[in-house]
Amino acid sequence: MIIMLKKFYILHHFILPLLLLPLLSNYSDAVNHDTCTSRNDWSIVEKNKYLPEFNIEDDLYRKWSKIFDTIQLAYQNYSESFANKNDATSCDLFIPLINSDLRYFEENFGSNFITKEFIDKMIAAKHGVHYQIVGKRLYRQSDCMFPSRCQGIEHFILEIIDQLPDMDLIINVRDYPQVGRYFPKEQQFPVLSFSKEVSSYADIIYPAWTFWSGGPALDIYPNGIGRWDLMREKLLKIQCKLSWNKKKNVAFFRGSRTSSQRDPIVMLSRSRPDLVDAKYTKNQAWKSKADTLGDDPAKTVSFEDHCEYKYLFNVHGVAASFRYKHLFLCRSLVLNVESEWIEFFYPHLKPWIHYIPIDKNFENVIELLEFLNENQLLASRIAKRGFEFIRDQLTMKTIRCYWQQLLTLYSDRLISYRPLKPNSTLIEIH
Repeated sequence: MIIMLKKFYILHHFILPLLLLPLLSNYSDAVNHDTCTSRNDWSIVEKNKYLPEFNIEDDLYRKWSKIFDTIQLAYQNYSESFANKNDATSCDLFIPLINSDLRYFEENFGSNFITKEFIDKMIAAKHGVHYQIVGKRLYRQSDCMFPSRCQGIEHFILEIIDQLPDMDLIINVRDYPQVGRYFPKEQQFPVLSFSKEVSSYADIIYPAWTFWSGGPALDIYPNGIGRWDLMREKLLKIQCKLSWNKKKNVAFFRGSRTSSQRDPIVMLSRSRPDLVDAKYTKNQAWKSKADTLGDDPAKTVSFEDHCEYKYLFNVHGVAASFRYKHLFLCRSLVLNVESEWIEFFYPHLKPWIHYIPIDKNFENVIELLEFLNENQLLASRIAKRGFEFIRDQLTMKTIRCYWQQLLTLYSDRLISYRPLKPNSTLIEIH
């Protein structure tokens, strides 16, 4: 009797919420690709709600109780704490990260500490590109290390330039953050970077240039991935054609060896090809087979073709991985290897809710893949929830909103000096 009650509790307080949460979601994407999603999901529920994994007499809970309990705890502690879920123009969800980034400098330097002298020190330190906004016009130093990256940044600033006050900015276009928390105080400058390791760096995060231009240059993307809005369209269309049951039942990875953190996935693929298909591709730094762990480089695989697989690995490279947001739009289940590297939207993607966390030492990866293969409906639910978050919350409108909120709050809270006219060494950006 006690066992039956425990099972009944698990069914009603864990399994049923997993089934119902996706159905209560609002399909508010501007592109009407949600129809195929909602129709398929209703049919899955009606067809599979009495499958063995949801039967209180089944042995699956006893076999996987540790993982089930972890997922249940994640759902109990999770709440969608944003009020404007259905407002595609709002970025309220992401404001806490802006506040956190700015607070670090306020606590260490005080409010409105950026003077003309401080700006001169920032420029001299050469941690990034010097931008200036004066009279609703945008100016930049003449040289930019990565022109396409500057173009991506300038696209978003120019879209909101009429709403911005006059200010100077240092924006880092390198892959790596520039301001270590361990630096002497006099070397800690409020530089904007697209990514950082949160415990080690104090850079203020901005949405990466890759939402508009640039990104890793590959043979199939010679100018970088670019244009998030266009790639969204492609992936939203392709995922409609690939229901969960049509996807290949292996975990997939293709990418270059920008970090040795990716090596265990490739090695696991060689020992367990039944579970993992992972190979290194060739990048600009490739010199020999040693750079691809002794194998010939594999062909680059488009994001659209990633969608053919149920499970997709994400591992950081030099910094945060640009592929992360794209993987979710396949409506495949993202296996995210634990890391402190983030972009601005990462903090609201939660383990076991939107993706499956993989231990950075890969000690649990085989067990998790076997668990997912035995609990397919649960796996598809988590995949769908991650898909919906990126589809609904990471739009071009919310990215523009984030830029506007970031630069406005940066100006209000950190800056005391306002340029009256543009610096004569800068060029105007049209």
